[in-house]
Order: sequence, then C-alpha cells, then structure tokens
Amino acid sequence: MWPDSASCAAVISFDFDAEEVWIGEDPANADRPGTLSQGTYGAKVAVPAILDMLKRLEITASFFIPGRVAERHPQRVEQIIAAGHEVGHHGYTHTSPTKLGPEGEEAELVKGLEILTSLGATVRGYRSPSWDFSPYTLDLLVKHGFTYSSNLMDDMKPYRHPNHDVVELPVHWTLDDAPHFWFDGASWNKTIRTSAEVRTLWAEEFAGFRNMGGLFMLTMHPQVIGRPGRLLMLEEFLGWVKSHSDVWIATAGEVAAVTP
Repeated sequence: MWPDSASCAAVISFDFDAEEVWIGEDPANADRPGTLSQGTYGAKVAVPAILDMLKRLEITASFFIPGRVAERHPQRVEQIIAAGHEVGHHGYTHTSPTKLGPEGEEAELVKGLEILTSLGATVRGYRSPSWDFSPYTLDLLVKHGFTYSSNLMDDMKPYRHPNHDVVELPVHWTLDDAPHFWFDGASWNKTIRTSAEVRTLWAEEFAGFRNMGGLFMLTMHPQVIGRPGRLLMLEEFLGWVKSHSDVWIATAGEVAAVTP
C-alpha cells in the first residue's frame, strides 16, 4: 500500500504538551512552578533542539499541539510551521474527551482548531490528549473537517473507520517515549529506563513493522525525549531508520492521504 513499493511507512510524531499536560491532570498545578517547569523545558529547550535535529536529518515530522500550548508558546508553533512540519490537533486543554460531554468536547475541538489555524497551521489530524474517544468523537471530527485520527491500538496498518470518512493511524505504548522514560514523582516506584534499552526496543519494533508492511508510528513528547542523552539516541536511531531505502518516512497527513 506504500508509495514506490516501500516495505513500510514511518511517521515521526511529537505531542507538544508543555505545561498543559500537568494542568489538565490537576488545575492546581497552574500555581506550582516547580511542577510546570518540566513542561516548560519542552518548549524552552527541547523543541528548538528537536527542530535542529530534524533539519540535520532532513526529516519532516508531525507535531500534535493543544490549543493552550499554542496560546502560551505561539513562537514555538510558528517555528514548527516555518520549518515545514505538520501541525495536528491535541485538544484545547489536555483533557480526555471522555470527561467532557458532547458540548464540551466540541468546544475544545473548535477552540483548539481556531488557535492553531490563526498561527498559520493547516490542521487535518486529531490526536486525543488521552488516546481515547468518546461516543461523539468521530462524528465531531467529520463535522469539523478532520481527515485522520491517530489514537487507537487495534491495528498496525492505517484503515478507515466504518461509517466515517476518517483514517485511523494506529499507535501503541511500545512506540511512545513516556512509558519508558517518564518519572512518577508521586510514588517514586517507576524506574527510568536507559536510552540504550529504549533504542533496542524501538529497533526491534521497527524491524517487525518493516517485515510486516505496517506503519511505524513513533510518538514522543519534547519534555520527555528532549533530554540531552535521549536526543543523541534519537538522532542516531532516526538516522538508522532513514538508512533503509525501502522505508517511506512521511508525515501523518501524508500517510492518511494514501490510505485507501
């Protein structure tokens, strides 16, 4: 199904959550600068470093951004767009649609879309802040002109949702940086994995996707993957992925556009 008879496709995606992921989890965190500084690092340090790395590798990525992050860091969104990367919708606040009700979910969808487009983005894709849907999500995506979703874990290849003209680009926790790297400050019982371990895991998955002709959807967060040592690992890993001439590296929107 891939252009030029490629063996598989690969999308390099980032959920640019910044401070909003902590505020969405607990609004009281808005008054906790120490907690929020973890997200501020993503906008202040990690996004510019990631953009530089992608430029060196000549890779175009997909960034999913909450509306509130775009309001708080418009210059970063503008830099992402100016560098030629795709921008997708990631909620207005970082709140699961399952908690909002139909009116609240639509309000979040519309508000986030307005902010991203006001900064120059052409938005076609939606990634839920929780990788989850409500009973209304697909209808709302169709209503507001979205062409693809990237939220579900039920396949390894893109497909169209029955009764909705929306392409699903599957994801999985294995190819997300947060389960491996994100420290649990509340319990202190989650070990942070080494970059070498995660690189090995991702390389194994990539080999499997290449063998089975799937979509290798790498999902990362600037505040997580953007630590100095992890960035070195990521640049080396993406260079290795790119060295495979039979792999089509594309944006999420480009993959959705070729899905039958």
